Amino acid sequence: MARSKSSDSSAPAGTAGTGPGGASPGRKGATAAGATAAGKGAAGRGEQKAGKPAKAPKLGKDGKPKVGRIKRIKTTFGQIRQAYTLTYKNDRKLPWYLLITFVVAFAVVELIAVLLDSPLLLLPLAIMVGLLAALVVFGRRAQGSAYRQVDGQPGAAAWVLEGMRGDWRVSTAVAGTPQLDSVHRVLGRPGIVLVGEGSPQRVRGLIAQEKKKIARVVGETPIYDVSVGDEEGQVPLKKLSSHVMKLPRNLSAGEVNALGRRMSALGGPKMPIPGGPLPGGKQMSISQRQVRRR
Repeated sequence: MARSKSSDSSAPAGTAGTGPGGASPGRKGATAAGATAAGKGAAGRGEQKAGKPAKAPKLGKDGKPKVGRIKRIKTTFGQIRQAYTLTYKNDRKLPWYLLITFVVAFAVVELIAVLLDSPLLLLPLAIMVGLLAALVVFGRRAQGSAYRQVDGQPGAAAWVLEGMRGDWRVSTAVAGTPQLDSVHRVLGRPGIVLVGEGSPQRVRGLIAQEKKKIARVVGETPIYDVSVGDEEGQVPLKKLSSHVMKLPRNLSAGEVNALGRRMSALGGPKMPIPGGPLPGGKQMSISQRQVRRR
């Protein structure tokens, strides 16, 4: 009896369940999904890295970003070099004063070292003491030279007051005249200090008017008045800072803050004078010359 062939052909062996090219559909799908997931993960990490916020700079006690130590040293040396250049223009004997000061201080320390039978041991200390002494002399000579340059110029007193150390709240030119006489108001631990510069006769009237206006606001707070100049009863410009800082302390820090808030209500128009001393010679601009002639 003859066997009959099946009408449907069976699938070739070894190729069942494979896709084109002989690859398994399941394996290919898993590979594609893995690649997509890996691509998304890499993209996510790239976006996270790109979108990462920059590290905030460290702030100092004054709320400003800290400056590196090397940069601070460079800035300090630059300021000293600039101050030396400006001072030397008006004080040609400055190098000799600094040299003599260094040699004397160095010799004193070395003499003590010789008496102690250790000259080499104290050699670094002698150099440091000599440099420190020369720096102190340089500071005093530079300050004296600056005072001599600005003495007698409008705005010189304001320049000195704004450079005082400590909690001093200076309001420049709260009153004045067209002749560039002016009165500056200083708030600090002593109370209120009115500093006038210019003609003594005109400044005296300006200070009296300002005292009456301030007395209505400050009550029993002490009010001092100072006239800058070289005449009798006046304070020389070079002694103005020390004179104000030596006044008795009558107020606490909290009282100064409260008084400052009350004083802000006074305001007052500022006179058209410079915030500091006018430069002399060819450096003066045309507008400043016109101000000086008024």
